[in-house]
Amino acid sequence: MLRVLGSEKRLCTGLTRRDLLEVGGASLAGLSLEHLLAAEQVRSSTTTWESFGRAQRCIVLFLYGSPSQLETVDMKPAAPVEVRGTMQPIPSSLPGLEVCEHLPNMARIMDRVTVVRSLHHEYPIHGVAFAMTGTPVIDVNMELSPNDPRHHPYFGSAVEYFDRQRRGGASPFPQNVALPFPFSSQRTGEVHRAGPYAAFLGTMYNPIWTEFDGKGTRAIHKTLGANKLDVWDPYVGCTPDSYFRLASTALPAELTLDRLNRRKSLLEQLNAARREFDRSDRGRTLSEFQQLAYSLLQSSQVAEALDVRKESAATRELYGHTLFGQACLAARRMLEAGTRLVSVFWDEYGLAGDAWDTHWNHFPRMTEQLLPPFDKAFSGLILDLEQRGLLDDTLVVCVSEHGRTPKLNSAQGGGRDHWSQAYSALFAGGGVARGRVVGATDRQAGEVTSNPVSPKDILATMYHLLGIDPHQFLPDRTGRRIPLLPDGSRVVTEMLA
Repeated sequence: MLRVLGSEKRLCTGLTRRDLLEVGGASLAGLSLEHLLAAEQVRSSTTTWESFGRAQRCIVLFLYGSPSQLETVDMKPAAPVEVRGTMQPIPSSLPGLEVCEHLPNMARIMDRVTVVRSLHHEYPIHGVAFAMTGTPVIDVNMELSPNDPRHHPYFGSAVEYFDRQRRGGASPFPQNVALPFPFSSQRTGEVHRAGPYAAFLGTMYNPIWTEFDGKGTRAIHKTLGANKLDVWDPYVGCTPDSYFRLASTALPAELTLDRLNRRKSLLEQLNAARREFDRSDRGRTLSEFQQLAYSLLQSSQVAEALDVRKESAATRELYGHTLFGQACLAARRMLEAGTRLVSVFWDEYGLAGDAWDTHWNHFPRMTEQLLPPFDKAFSGLILDLEQRGLLDDTLVVCVSEHGRTPKLNSAQGGGRDHWSQAYSALFAGGGVARGRVVGATDRQAGEVTSNPVSPKDILATMYHLLGIDPHQFLPDRTGRRIPLLPDGSRVVTEMLA
């Protein structure tokens, strides 16, 4: 960006004279003086709200493939059978809110949760990047291309960027962790999908991924077109000895810590011979990255936190012996150890078109693979955080990329296709209201009828609760100021305590 030299006189809006003169350069990134002033006005009001910064830490639960609103928390029992399906509603601990009969444990904790029923947007594709970044648009090519230059940084990456700016550098303990394994790495059929990456912030802000060490306890027959496969799916059930470790950080058997230290010494000698390089921005970033990698390699604290086997049998059972349940437990352990933000993905396993992407065999998959493990994991996480006194300052977010069609298709076993015009999400703790329903849909859960909310509004609310002004800017690779979120994104005050 073109910088303007001179004294820095601050205006009543909080902007400096230099900021105003830089607007011409900022306009290259789609900004204008009008937008800059509007953002500053919003910032000055939202950052003074009592809810600002109420959450000290955050767990993001992302249900890839997208669960049906009609079989979870927006059931329509009076709708025709081709809409309502075969599942029945049951009352919950929140008066007036019914949930699916296959969510009995969640029914007992809904008085701690806020349900948003009025999420909507224009892109009914698997746009994890649209749901969890500031990118204003998404298309299929972007969704299948993690390195597409149009992508914006993942929510966790942006949080870590602002936290590092405040701290003055990286933390020695990982602050942006993702479970259970690198995204879309455990299925066949397509390239890796986009979404949980740092984009133009650079790879140093990517989430630190774990790997899952364990086995599935039940085989599930999965199909994708002509592909048919029996998969021992740990999301349905996993062995008691299952645990997690940092991806690519387990020491090979032949690499002792003594050898590792010798390698580090050699590297330090090489770096000493490149002092000029180390003085550059790139050199400083590389050195910081190396030190973080070494500290993680030798960190018993990280390995201890990820080892869910150290929990009591009762606590592990509270979450359920499934991959998602144990990943939620590991997320809680990482927060207690000092991590700021953990993302837990319910990802595809074995084949593409898996997880919550129920185009076919909708009802068998919901009852056998999806709802029971989710029921235990989500309710177990909320209860465990509450019992440990962590829920009030821990933000729990359960979202997906869209919803499912109101009308069932004619596929074998029934199916619901992609639908982004109306869907639901769940929130708890960290400044979120207890026992509230925000928004509503029509009689078929297909259109929003009150209080429409966009994924960008949800992100704005999440940033706000974590004490990050959602109307700030991020620097791209050329130094241009890029809005963290698109113009018009708002904090959803109806969700706040």
